[in-house]
Amino acid sequence: MVDLAKWTGGTRSRIVRLGGREIVGEGLQQGLWTDLNHRAMTASWPAFFAGALGVFLTLNLIFATIYSLGTDPIANATPGSLPMLFFFSVETLATVGYGDMHPQSLYGHIVATTEIFTGMSLIAVMTGLVFSRFSRPRARLLFAKFPAIGLHDGRPTLMIRLANARQNRISGATARLWLLATQTTKEGRPFRRFRELKLVSNENPTFALSWTVFHVIDDSSPLAGASAGSLEEQGADLILTVRGLDEELVQELHARAAYSSADIAWGQHYVDILRAGDDGRLHIDYNRMNDTEPDVRSGELTNGLAARN
Repeated sequence: MVDLAKWTGGTRSRIVRLGGREIVGEGLQQGLWTDLNHRAMTASWPAFFAGALGVFLTLNLIFATIYSLGTDPIANATPGSLPMLFFFSVETLATVGYGDMHPQSLYGHIVATTEIFTGMSLIAVMTGLVFSRFSRPRARLLFAKFPAIGLHDGRPTLMIRLANARQNRISGATARLWLLATQTTKEGRPFRRFRELKLVSNENPTFALSWTVFHVIDDSSPLAGASAGSLEEQGADLILTVRGLDEELVQELHARAAYSSADIAWGQHYVDILRAGDDGRLHIDYNRMNDTEPDVRSGELTNGLAARN
C-alpha cells in the first residue's frame, strides 16, 4: 500500500507506484552522480554496503595500478606483483600501515600521500552516511490493507485503521486524508486533482496503540454519490499522511499510505482488535489489523453510495 519507486530500463524512466497503479515517468535526465546522496540514503542496507565495498575495491585496484607504473615504489613488495601492491593500497587507504611494506621512492610517497588523503575523505563520507542513515527517524506505523466504507454513528463513513508498531507514545499525531482523482475541465481537458477529505478528528494527543480515522460521507463530501465503478472511472486513489513527535527520540515522524479505489471494502467495518483479558487488562491483537466484516446495517453501501443520495 505504501508508495514504491524503482528505476527501470536505463536512466530516463522511473516507475512510481501510487495505490494500485504504476506511473512511468519518462524523459528524466538521470545519471549515477545526479543525486548520489539521495541514493545512498534510500538504498537498502545490503545495497548500501555492497556499493561501499565496490567503491573500496575499485579505488584500491586503481591505486595498485598506479603504484605498478613506478620503479619499485614500495619496499618489501614483490616486484611486478599487482596483488602485493593491491594489499599495500588497502593498508594505506585504511590508514592501517602494518610496517612490513612502505613507500621507498619519491613516486611511491607521492602516490601514498594522495591515497591517504583519499582514504581519510572516504572514511569521513562513510561515517557521515552511516550516521545519517541510523539517526534518520523512521515511523513504524501499520496501515490496514483495505479502507472500509460502512455506517458509523448512523452515517456512511470512510474508515482507515492504523497502529503504532513500536507501542511508544507519539505526541500530537495528526492525520490528513486526500482523494486523488481525474476530473474534466470545462474545456474538456482531463487533469488529476487532490481534494482533502475532512476527518471527524484528525488529531491524536498520544498515539500509542491503534487509531481509526473517519471521514463522514455527507452531501459536502467529494465521495457523495460515489460508487466503486465511478471511482474506478476517475482513477481515484486515497492517500493518508500521518505525522507526530516521537517522545523517546524527540524527533518528528512522517508516514504515508496510498490506496486505489479497488482496495475499498464497501459495506464493511473493521472488527474490534481490543478485548478484555482474564487478567483484567485490555489486549490488542495486531493480527486482526486488516480484518473486516459485513455491516448488516448498510447493505445499500455494498456497491456504492448512490442509493443514499
